[in-house]
Amino acid sequence: MAKYHSRPKPSQAAGEQPPDAELDVLSYLWRCHQATAREVREALHVYRPMAHGSVVTLLKRLEAKGLVSRSKGQVGKAFVYRPTRSSRPTCQRIVRNIAERIFGGNSLEMVSTLFDAKLPTQDELKHLQEMLDKLQSKRRRRRK
Repeated sequence: MAKYHSRPKPSQAAGEQPPDAELDVLSYLWRCHQATAREVREALHVYRPMAHGSVVTLLKRLEAKGLVSRSKGQVGKAFVYRPTRSSRPTCQRIVRNIAERIFGGNSLEMVSTLFDAKLPTQDELKHLQEMLDKLQSKRRRRRK
């Protein structure tokens, strides 16, 4: 009888987006920088209730894809998980995908819809204005 060996999973392909449950776990790790499986489960419980084993499975998948690393915690048996990459490239891919699929590539319509759903705060408006000023400056330099 032939023996079957499982192959190690390749790391996350450049353009591949993690499934929603993995993305929820990963986005929490991006926000808090590190967490145990228990901390992840408790943080996500409000909008994605999961059993502890499910969270551990998701973290193992993310680790196999090279998106998180784990190390032994200082106390007890728990592992501490950390993202291995910045959130920016993954977030940019997701937003670009949404802009193309839902808004036909019209980023202005996408942003307008976002602000119709949730008005920006005064501080956010200030930051948006700074971003717009930088974008206009970049455009002017490219024309020259």
